[in-house]
Amino acid sequence: MKQQIGIIYQDENILVVNKPSDMLVIPDRNIYENETLVGILKNQLKQKLWVVHIIDRDASGILVFAKNPETHRNISIQFENSKVRKKYIALLSGVLEENQGTVNKPLIISGRDVRIDITGKESITNFKVLENFRSYTLVNALPLTGRRHQIRIHFWSLGHPLAIDGEYGTSDPIFLSSFKRNYKIKKDKTENPLISRLTLHAATLTLTLAGSSEEKTFEAPLAKDFEVAVRQLHKYGK
Repeated sequence: MKQQIGIIYQDENILVVNKPSDMLVIPDRNIYENETLVGILKNQLKQKLWVVHIIDRDASGILVFAKNPETHRNISIQFENSKVRKKYIALLSGVLEENQGTVNKPLIISGRDVRIDITGKESITNFKVLENFRSYTLVNALPLTGRRHQIRIHFWSLGHPLAIDGEYGTSDPIFLSSFKRNYKIKKDKTENPLISRLTLHAATLTLTLAGSSEEKTFEAPLAKDFEVAVRQLHKYGK
């Protein structure tokens, strides 16, 4: 797979990239490393990388890798101590009534299964509405903990799963015709979806660089499909 990954920042210790959707960060049972983000980056940069954190295969957005064991240890400790701040952009189904709020529901993770359970690990997600549409809500999600599928299952628990999420909601793509009034398409044309994958983007990440006492924030611009969907919703989906 010859794909160039967008690099947001790098120095001698860290690499910050904008992960495309539909790409695993690390190998699993059916995907070899050279088909994953870490494998592609190792080949692209011709150097070893240490994985610090991951995001879902179908999500897009910011990811940080370490370039040496010392930095890997330093950033891992920041994650463990909740010193790393993350902000996601999510498109939800339905209209949220609250403009902002907090979801505090513990999660149990067993293999690939994730569920809300009072005996689970503390899981907290703050959120703030960015824009309401007729059938969707665009939000900032700020997880204070980093459990698997945390943002996805927390919004599902509110009755507003991600607009596209085959595990906790629907896998149906979003088409312009589904919300643009009087939409027409030529008979010999087939409408393409605006977006057909998980509507979740890791937008910013704030951490402390090695050898520094100051925090640094990195930002990953929205992927093209997500940006187009939001722009069309803003124009026609109110």
